[in-house]
Amino acid sequence: MVAHVLRLRLALLAGALRGERPGRTLLALLATAAITVAVCFAVLGLGSAPLATGRTVIVLGAAAAFLAFFLGPMLTGTPDQLDPRRFAPFGVDERRMPWILAVASLISVPSLALIAVNVLFVITAIALGGIAWPVAALAGLVGVLSTALVARIGMAISALALPERRSRELTVLFTIPVIVIAFPVAAYFASLNWDGHVPDAVRAATSVVGYSPLAAPQAFLFHVAAGETAAAWTSGLIALASLAGLLVLWAYLVRRLLTTTERPYATRERSGLGWFGTLPAGAFGAVAARSLVYWLRDRRYIVNILVVPIAGVLTVFPLMVAGVPLWAAALVPVPIMALFFGWLPHNDVAYDSTALWIHVASGVRGLPDRLGRLVPVLLVAVPVLAVAVSVTLAYIDEWHLLLPLIGLASALLLTGLGMSSIASVVAPYAVSRPGDSPFQQPQRSSAHGSFGAAGTFLGALVFSAPTLWLFTLTVIEGEQHAPAAFWVGVITGVLVLFGGAAAGGAIFERSGAKLMEFVETT
Repeated sequence: MVAHVLRLRLALLAGALRGERPGRTLLALLATAAITVAVCFAVLGLGSAPLATGRTVIVLGAAAAFLAFFLGPMLTGTPDQLDPRRFAPFGVDERRMPWILAVASLISVPSLALIAVNVLFVITAIALGGIAWPVAALAGLVGVLSTALVARIGMAISALALPERRSRELTVLFTIPVIVIAFPVAAYFASLNWDGHVPDAVRAATSVVGYSPLAAPQAFLFHVAAGETAAAWTSGLIALASLAGLLVLWAYLVRRLLTTTERPYATRERSGLGWFGTLPAGAFGAVAARSLVYWLRDRRYIVNILVVPIAGVLTVFPLMVAGVPLWAAALVPVPIMALFFGWLPHNDVAYDSTALWIHVASGVRGLPDRLGRLVPVLLVAVPVLAVAVSVTLAYIDEWHLLLPLIGLASALLLTGLGMSSIASVVAPYAVSRPGDSPFQQPQRSSAHGSFGAAGTFLGALVFSAPTLWLFTLTVIEGEQHAPAAFWVGVITGVLVLFGGAAAGGAIFERSGAKLMEFVETT
């Protein structure tokens, strides 16, 4: 059985070059080979580097590879050629199948690249610390097996939990967290000037990652090289325990895949529905999906989204003209953008126009309606603010402001969304109708609607005032106030967000007829 599966794996690899798009496959193969060679040369260059530098680069690089192998199948929706369900009709042994597929998975282009890089990891560790080669080889083998297994686990989870044909909407939902996390990390490392020694923050991150399943085998090598016996034992035991845990989880997932029957109509009934087929079924998912469709297609919403980053950046120039130092002026756009993003849905009921009848006639409860309408803003605001925070701190080179700036942005964004949830049902005002120019504004007979817009701004600023004060103290006095600024901002934002959504939802349930009369007459 093992030999048969291995021959099948080799045949699949050879068949990829004779498929429908051999040129594309060959190009991808050459690109992978080029990247692997470049990484191998970079790893070999660490042989003459200080031990601390080599440890940092290899441990963090191994952790990044571990996460990439796990998340890659979920992000790309790549079909699994070794899906255990493909072997189910042949009456395979459930106990032997997990390790057979695990061994067969090592025969693939990504796995071969992983093996090549890990071999050079081992060679570099031996060169830096004079480790006995059997010990180093064992650690390298554990590292390769752990990463290969986590890739199989990622594919199995993707097969169980996600549809076979990945929609672009679902890919967007997976990609946003990657952008939010990866961009600040990349900007932070790009801004560092090591000057021959590892920065304290990077050293601390390396230590934490080295005691986790992400890179415990590689950290073990360098603990041994540095003569850190206790740390080496700890990392080694974590590496072996992680490998054992991954094996158990992989065996469970294979058994689950071989014995679970999917609903044959699940994919068909939700295919072609876009966001409605991606988000959870229910009132919240339906409102969120409808809002996403509107925000991504209606030019009135699109213009509002595009204006926010531009307005945030433009605030720097008047401040510079007024003589404000550049580093201080550079801190202003992020809070401005967060405040405006929170303010955007303050009049979303009016933008619905007569489509509001869907919400009223279907009897949607107020809280799901209020929260569902905020999903498009959050999907846009979170990655934009993550990039803005990273660029700002990299430019002024003040990374100790990371936590307080995140706290301030969270407070302004979330409190603004909470206040908008109330304002949109209490004080809506007339806007351009669907299909009209976003710059065309109708005549208003009263200033009633301006109360909602102004109240959203003022409410967000009032609730964010404690966080703004702590952020100012961090800038002036030092980073001892940074954790408080972060937690006060996040907690305040979350409380106001859900409190505002609950209050707005209660008002929405009692004001359905009044809101329908408003959208029909404006």
